[in-house]
Amino acid sequence: MTHKIRIESSGHEFTASENETVLAAALRQGVTLAYSCRNGDCGTCKGKILSGTVDYGKYEAKAMSEEEKRAGSALFCQALPLSDLVIEAREIRAAEGIPIRIMPCRVMKLDRLAPDVMQLSLKLAEGQRLQFLAGQYIDILLSGNQRRSFSLATAPHADELLQLHVRHVPGGLFSGQVFTKMKERDLLRFQGPYGTFFLREDSDRPAILVAGGTGFAPIKGILEHAFSVGVTRPLHLYWGARARRDLYLPDLPPAWARERANFRYTPVLSEPLPEDNWSGRGGWVHEAVIADHPDLSRHEVYASGPPPMIEALKKAVKAHGLPDDRLYYDSFEHAHASGT
Repeated sequence: MTHKIRIESSGHEFTASENETVLAAALRQGVTLAYSCRNGDCGTCKGKILSGTVDYGKYEAKAMSEEEKRAGSALFCQALPLSDLVIEAREIRAAEGIPIRIMPCRVMKLDRLAPDVMQLSLKLAEGQRLQFLAGQYIDILLSGNQRRSFSLATAPHADELLQLHVRHVPGGLFSGQVFTKMKERDLLRFQGPYGTFFLREDSDRPAILVAGGTGFAPIKGILEHAFSVGVTRPLHLYWGARARRDLYLPDLPPAWARERANFRYTPVLSEPLPEDNWSGRGGWVHEAVIADHPDLSRHEVYASGPPPMIEALKKAVKAHGLPDDRLYYDSFEHAHASGT
């Protein structure tokens, strides 16, 4: 049995097959709704059911409260239609028409960027190209129908090699393979691109970009794309990490700052080591953002990193005047396995 779904604001219609979520059905038919994790954890895909009924599926309470649910909200990455639906949802027009594909690739380089971070450089088959927006992610397809998601650290204009930043997690299915067994020339398969985390280029508002750990990967791609297309609005990167060694490409952001008048860089360490001799900003990265920008009413914020960082940042920026629709985030726990 199939159900028809209509988006109220645009009139776009698509159909969902049995046991297919609203989001999966939309993506399959070229309709890109706002989303990130696809696991009911982050809340990016939250919209409203205006008519019809759904099975709400499994989700984290932080992503949708019972009060929101009673008011008609649903997480479209989890919601299974039980009837025809009319919904209220955010559509992302910039991502329309980009196909989600399964593609083979070859590992061309393995570069250890930090003790626990490896950069994978992947090359597609001759004549193949992945169409993507800077900041999106791909799923590495593994045996047993498992997959692990990683953001592309590459900008589309420099896609000869697709780069991923893989953090080693002890016992991790994929990261363990990367750090112990993987060799250059190995073959992989991936599916993508996914996600709606990318720079809104139709805006001229000052943009604050916040990275936590390997959340730097998609923001690197976003910034390199912005530089290549001549974005002139102010861009301020905050990169939060524990110790100096976790800022695993230490020379790159300072080089951008020297070369670009509209770009600023602020590294923030929460637990610097004695040997770091750290004289820069300390504490939590979201606190540094607020200290420097107490009024965010005219800004946009792009954040990528672990869920605790994202949750703290969401509360902080809202309290300091950032409208909800100007916070774009990519939470790395489940959407991006961060090396598991």
